[in-house]
Order: sequence, then C-alpha cells, then structure tokens
Amino acid sequence: MTGTSEGAGAVTAAPAAGDRSGGPADPPPHGLGVSLPSADAPAKTEGVFPYASDLWAEGLLWAAVLRSPYPSARILSIDTKQAVEMPGVRAVVTHADVPGDAGHGRGVPDRPVFAHDVVRHHGEPIAAVAADHPDTARLAAAAIAVEYDVLEPVTDPQLAFEAEPLHPDGNLIRHIPLHFGDPEVVGETIVEGLYRIGRQDPAPIGAEAGLAVPRPDGGVEIYTASTDPHADRDLAAACFGLAPERVRIVVTGVPGATADREDPGMQLSLGLLALRTGCPVKLAATREESFLGHAHRHPTLLRYRHHADTEGKLVKVEAQILMDAGAYADTSAEALAAAVSFACGPYVVPHAFIEGWAVRTNNPPSGHLRGEGAMQVCAAYEGQMDKLAAKLGMDPAEIRLRNVLATGDLLPTGQTVTCPAPVAELLRAVKDEPLPELPKDTPEEDWLLPGGLEGAGEPSAVRRGVGYALGMVHMLGAEGADEVSTATVKVSGSVATVLCAAVETGSGFSTLARQIVQETLGIEEVHVAGVDTDQPSAGRACHGRHTWVSGGAVERAAKMVRTQLLQPLAHKFGMSTELLQINDGKITSYDGVLSTTVAEALDGKELWATAQCRPHPTEPLDESGQGDAFVGLAFCAIRCVADVDIELGTIRVVEMTVAQDVGRVLNPRQLRARIEAGVTQGLGAALMENLRTTRGQIRHPDLTGYAMPTALDAPDIRIVKLVEERDVVAPFGAKPASAVPVVTSPAAVASAVRAATGRPIGRLPIRPQAAVAQQQ
Repeated sequence: MTGTSEGAGAVTAAPAAGDRSGGPADPPPHGLGVSLPSADAPAKTEGVFPYASDLWAEGLLWAAVLRSPYPSARILSIDTKQAVEMPGVRAVVTHADVPGDAGHGRGVPDRPVFAHDVVRHHGEPIAAVAADHPDTARLAAAAIAVEYDVLEPVTDPQLAFEAEPLHPDGNLIRHIPLHFGDPEVVGETIVEGLYRIGRQDPAPIGAEAGLAVPRPDGGVEIYTASTDPHADRDLAAACFGLAPERVRIVVTGVPGATADREDPGMQLSLGLLALRTGCPVKLAATREESFLGHAHRHPTLLRYRHHADTEGKLVKVEAQILMDAGAYADTSAEALAAAVSFACGPYVVPHAFIEGWAVRTNNPPSGHLRGEGAMQVCAAYEGQMDKLAAKLGMDPAEIRLRNVLATGDLLPTGQTVTCPAPVAELLRAVKDEPLPELPKDTPEEDWLLPGGLEGAGEPSAVRRGVGYALGMVHMLGAEGADEVSTATVKVSGSVATVLCAAVETGSGFSTLARQIVQETLGIEEVHVAGVDTDQPSAGRACHGRHTWVSGGAVERAAKMVRTQLLQPLAHKFGMSTELLQINDGKITSYDGVLSTTVAEALDGKELWATAQCRPHPTEPLDESGQGDAFVGLAFCAIRCVADVDIELGTIRVVEMTVAQDVGRVLNPRQLRARIEAGVTQGLGAALMENLRTTRGQIRHPDLTGYAMPTALDAPDIRIVKLVEERDVVAPFGAKPASAVPVVTSPAAVASAVRAATGRPIGRLPIRPQAAVAQQQ
C-alpha cells in the first residue's frame, strides 16, 4: 500500500566532477555498516527515559497481588471480606471476577488468571487488590484469607510420567521421537554421559511494572514493557470479555529483556482492576514478585551415547532429553523441538535416535529464554565430544573439525542446510588464535587466582584448561510459525518516520530501522515511532525476528517510497529509476546529467508506503522428528581459557575467544556488544546462575540469593572473526547475533574446566566440588 501528496521537485545541472567549493561540510556517516548510536542512549544515560515504573496518571490507584506460598495445594476457600473493608481499598478481584476466558499462556492458554480450585506452583496469583496507596494494597492482599489443603508437590520431572495429573491437559506436554538412519549401526568407540542443566532466570534489570487506564468506551489501555504487544492484547481482550479493538497495549521502555520479559498475568490483573474501579491502576513488582511470576530456562536432564569410528568420525548419536516445563506449558513445545533437532550439534551424524519429552511439574514455570533448548543440548553434546577425544587420545579441537557441518549437509531432522554454515572456519579461527599468557606464580599476582583478591587458594594448586565448543541456533519461529511483520515509512520534508510494532528490547532494532531508511532514502534524520497495538502486528521480539522480518518490512517500505521519489525524475529525464542512485542525501543519475538533493526532489511532498515481510514457510516435525522446520541457522565457535583451583574448586575464566557466523555486519559496535552480552549471559549459566528450589519452593528469590555475573566477573572477550557470508534469503543477508553465544559459552567453560581437572563436568552451573581434581 502506498500514498503520496503531489508537489514539484527542483532539478539542477550537475556540478563539475570534483567541484566541492562552497559546499557544506561532509555529513556524519550513516546507513548500514556504520556504528550508529542508539537514539535513546542520551535519555537512558541521563535517567529520563520513560519506563513503566515511572508512569503516572491522575487519580492513580496502586495494585498488589496475593500469591500462593505453596507449590501444590487445593484451595478450600478464599475470603476477601477483611481486605475489602480496609480503608483505602477500592477493589479486590479473584477468579470469580474474570468476565471472559480464565486461561492464558504464551504457547498454550492453560494458565488461569487467578488460581481457584488448585495451586500448581509457588507464587501463583490468587487475587489482586487496588488501593489508594501501595502499602495499603500490599496489606490488603496479605489480609485475604485463603484456606489451603497442602499437597505433596511433584518436583522430579522423571516422576511426572507416573504421577497423578497436575493439570486437566495431563503431565506430558510434548513427546518428540526423532529417528534418522539405521538403529542397528554401532560404532567402534562408544562414550556415554549424563548431564543436568539448571534453572536460569532472565533477571531483567528492571522488575515488571505496568499501568492500566480505563477508556470512555468501556475498554482499557495497558502501558507495559511487553515484547509481544498484539499477542498480549488478544489474551487480555479474551480475559476481559472485550473485542480486541477495545484493548490497547502501549509499549513503554523495556528495562532489559532476555526472554518474553513480562508475566502476562500481571497485565491481566491490572486491566481487571482498572475496569472494576474506573481508575488508572499501577503495579510495580518487587524483585521477589518478579522471580515468582515470570518464566525461567527449562531445567533439563540429558542422557547421551555417542558412537564413533577409530578415526573419530561420528557414526551414531542416541539421546534422551527430559525438559521440566514447570506448572504450565508456555513455550515448552517450541523449546523441546529445538532441543531434539539440535541434539547432535553442528556435526554430521549419519544415524541419530533422539527421544525428547517436556512435562509438567509443580516447579516454577519455564518458558522462552535466549537459545532455549539449544543451550541445554549444546552443553551435553560438547561434553560428549570431549569424552570421545579423551578416549581416542585426540585433540579436542581436531575431533570437532573432523565432524563439522557444512552447507549442503543434512540435519538429523532430514532438513538440508541451505544457509551458509562456515563451522570449520569458525573453529579454526579460535583454535589458531594465540593463547593468553600464564599468570605469574607470585603472591603479588594473587588477584589472578580463582576466587579473586581475597581468595584462599594457593598458586601451586591452580591448573589452566583450554576448552572448545560449537553452537547453533535457529532463526525466527519454527514448525510452520507465521513470521509476518508490517512496517510503514513516511517522508515529509527532510524527516522520515518509521512505524513498526517491533519492540526495542535492546536488540538494536530501532537503530537498525533508522539505518535502513538512511541507506535507502539518503535521509539522515529518521525517527522510529513508539509501539502500540493500533499498529499492525510485528510479532514477538525473539529468535532475531526483528532484524530479519521487521527489518525486511522496513526495507521494503523504504524502497517503495524511494520508487515514488525517483519516478517523476526518471520520467522527466527519460530513464528508469534503476539508473538513479541516492547517496548522502543526493540523487544522481548514472551519467551525471541529473543531480539534486532528496529535499529538493520532495519539494513539500509527503510520501509513505506500508509493506510486509514474510519468510519462506516451514513445516512441523512429523511423527519421526523429520521435517523442514527452520527458516535458517546461525553458528558460533568459542575457545575458553580457565584457571581452576583443583583443591578448592574455584574457577576463573581468563578469556573467551569468539568466532561467529553473522551473515553481514549492519552495526559493528552494536553487534560486538550483543555478542559480548551473550557470552557473559552464558558464563552466568555455566558458573553461578541457578534459581534453586526446595520441594518446588523458590529459595532466596532476590538478587542476593540468585548470583549473576557482574563486570568484575566478565573475562576478556575477544571476537577474532565475524564471518560475513550473506544468507541470500534474509534481508540484508544478516543473521541474529545474541542467542548463539549464549548457547555456546556454557559448553566452552565446561570444556575448559574438564581440561584443567580431568573431571567429567556434567552439571551446569558447575559446582565447586565438581571442579576439585581427583586424588592421584
């Protein structure tokens, strides 16, 4: 769809070649390939960027949510009388006050807005309160009397198969049996392993917050840091019993997002309270409520058996993967598909037999987190590659090189790898990079010891290990997901505006959108409008979608505007638009006859165009785990150098050397920052991040009890190679950057600790006792 307001353009003769006299100073560089800074960086650094927790409205009420203290219980009664009668309380809502659909969920709508008959996990919402003051709201929520019949929780996913159903839909969410090749084949060398991956929390910088404002038409507007506003709107409308057009989600600043970011149940509680009271209602979650409410990475149990010949070539991989979904399905079916499909890693495996299950338990809910599914299996299959290398007496990097995947090879799902897959090139790049120098064995250098400056270790007990890992992720959604996105580009005067409902979560989409328009139209001043559900949908902010799909939509819309801009000039001079080019705000013809500025060509016109981008379709995995389920793949190689105190089990990661398949570098500084952040997040999963539970109850749901890496924990991260082999089916040829280093770095750290200690290291995060070398 396109539109234009007509006007006349001014055209001048071209100046002599090389004549720059009297011209303006060279404009700052812009467009694709330039490290353009983020437009909102000044506001964020100055502390004036508007987040949901900063919002205010006239007549504001405050919300609080009552959550279950038990992971499993029957609810015998809920008495809200005392809370309702407290001074300052304006409304109390429970399951009985939900006018529409009582179920919601990211993938499957199996989660109640408020628990009523049973409680299925610690922290599940029971009721919500709106009051004049936040303290009053919290006191009123605590005053709600709930009588529970506490039940024995099912917390071991292995017991979920035989346990009584925890949900009307049963305990099994999905089972994927992948069969590829001949099950009777046996390798000459066999290694087995058992691996456990912990529960990593997204731990956003800012806890969840939101503001709901009732509308005169009986609808409601919800201001929150949603990463999928249209899906959240549809869930909310169904819950409120309203038509979707009467619910509007307005996206505020997103204070960190490494997952779906928001607990949708919080938005539903806010909307119900606003509709009930007729007043704006705000909720700012505490850190504890944030830990209890949103989804986490799936804890996973993996059993592996690798078969190889005497030369180290893989023959067959057998694996069992059990993912703990927690109380509700969320995106567990998607995570399991990724885990099963990538269970063999970026290696050529002629025969593969993988069984994968995702089950419900009474543990905290699991959901989308960068590299879900792929991260868990990467830690396992790379552990197996280290075991094979040790058993065959081979170099760990060499055995990987003998088996790496390349373009044209088959995945165990039967899908041909058609995108660039420079896995061998990536591995050689990190392998050939010089190693860091060894620390000096003197007291003056004790800050180099694992454990830091105050560490109790002795230099003589420190061993250095070098480990390798190769990781892969899929791009966009999978198994038939419709990944369409829509964008509009408007040009008026010397300013362009982009309207696209792609949420800026820190991935850099808003900066990329500006660069695309600058590159295509030669306009330096480009604004990206805020996101709300009045705009067409752009889908979820995950799997690199917005770089590919939303960026593609912006590019197509900008090109349509470009055609509108150039057509009158081309017609006037009797040439096609393909013979005109735009650089640095100037329009010139191939022969130099035509030269004018973009502003002169516009001459007061307003041009606009709306376009969509939809990647080629995929298909679900069949009953044997076969199918073309993925649009594209991205790869990464990491070498980790770690020092381990083999007496205390303390670990210091000295250096992470990274080579990554990026397709095309669109913003060098932004790309490197994304890779470094991904490596650091993976380091957390490897060494410290584990949301611990006791019988389903979260222990220490705060940033004191949940350890995360800080700047002091981050090692030297050296990005030694970015392979720019463009994917021809992707707009600009670029690939997502942040998920694949998250997937790869935990496996690399574990590999380095194995090399230093000789221990198998089958659990993440790595416990100190696991890194203590066995006595000789």
